[in-house]
Amino acid sequence: MSENKPESGPTVNPRVTWEGCSVLLDINDGDRLVFARLSAGSTLKIGNKTFSLQPLIGCPFGSLFQVESGKEKPYLSRFIPPTEENNVQDEGGCQLQEESRDNRAIIDNNQAQSLTGDDIDAMRRQGATGNEIVEALIANSATFDKKTQFSQEKYRLKKQKKYAPRVLLRRPFSRSICEAYFKKYPARIGFLRVDTLSLLLSMANVTANSDVLVLDMVGGLVTGAVAERLGGSGSVCNTYLGGTPYPMEIIRMFNFNNEICKRVLRCSVNDLCAVQNETSEQVSQREDVCTMESQSDEKTSLSVSTEEVHLSSKNGFLDLVPENELSTTGKTCKAPKAGEKAPKEAIQSWKENGFSSLIIAAPEQDAWILVKDLLPLLTYSAPFAIYHQYLQPLAKCMHNLQLEKMAIGLQLSEPWLREYQVLPSRTHPCMQMSGSGGYILSGTRAYSNTSQS
Repeated sequence: MSENKPESGPTVNPRVTWEGCSVLLDINDGDRLVFARLSAGSTLKIGNKTFSLQPLIGCPFGSLFQVESGKEKPYLSRFIPPTEENNVQDEGGCQLQEESRDNRAIIDNNQAQSLTGDDIDAMRRQGATGNEIVEALIANSATFDKKTQFSQEKYRLKKQKKYAPRVLLRRPFSRSICEAYFKKYPARIGFLRVDTLSLLLSMANVTANSDVLVLDMVGGLVTGAVAERLGGSGSVCNTYLGGTPYPMEIIRMFNFNNEICKRVLRCSVNDLCAVQNETSEQVSQREDVCTMESQSDEKTSLSVSTEEVHLSSKNGFLDLVPENELSTTGKTCKAPKAGEKAPKEAIQSWKENGFSSLIIAAPEQDAWILVKDLLPLLTYSAPFAIYHQYLQPLAKCMHNLQLEKMAIGLQLSEPWLREYQVLPSRTHPCMQMSGSGGYILSGTRAYSNTSQS
């Protein structure tokens, strides 16, 4: 099979995995979430067994895999769920029996199961599959037939997760990445929930051919979401305070091609603000000096960035999984690099035309201090959206914007999200949900006599 690479442009099918692409592995319906970069030598540890990820290469996203024992070593096999035709046909006949059954007489004394651990090990040595072991456990359970239908399904699912784990191959994009981080490590993304991320993009009016200014201190999630929505058009300027860019390792998981990566640029707040009062000749001279300095600093920052990635990853695997559950051998494929230093032509264009929108996601910074420096970089009537985990910093920022008459249409919003379980006769809100998704301050830059263009 020929190897697909993201650099090959139109030959890549984004719905099918290729060697070197990033994937999100959903193990046992969300029990574990693992980011991985596929290669021939990549392996994943589930329980006390290690499995090769090579069978996942070339498969469509959304494919389901199941652990199989195998005679030599366990492996991941493509799994196709059975149809539910038989369940639909038997539903009417079992309804009367279901009404007369309950779990009141069932006593959990660990004596209902006659199949021992030695029997299960013997079945494995004989090559029995995980599904066969689950069926054997059900057949040797003295209380299974007495359980309600819902209890039977829970029992079957519990045994299936233990003896026949399943892995769902998911495509990493804005929603799946945000949901995975929010579920396991919300602090790394500033407790930014997926509905809040969607509102940020909408309130900032991120559309094709936009020039979006982003101050991203949540690992690059917002920058990647903006670049994904632009789809290779327009530009994303990832700005930062001081002389060291903020880490944005999350953007490497989006599987962006070179065309999209070239649209993601970096430029410090000091450089952007200094450009406002400089002539084009001064900008050219300053950029030449900065370019020479950045060539020497880039080697240092590259080594620091690589070291940071190794702290959160292990040879191609990214985050959300303990280091001792991952191992990789062989060569690791690298994704195209996004976030190059903005060229002087781009900076000059931003100076002349202004940015079309602004997004700030900096939970550790004072919102008003950032806004009063970044808002003048926008063109007039450009929208902006600011995220913060807490209400008070945004309320203070909103008050100062009103006093300075820098913006109109100011709105302070609190996103709200409730997830529902949808199952036959069991549709209800989930028992556990997020209490707050943070707050968003949005508005439109206004012209005033004191505005400096």
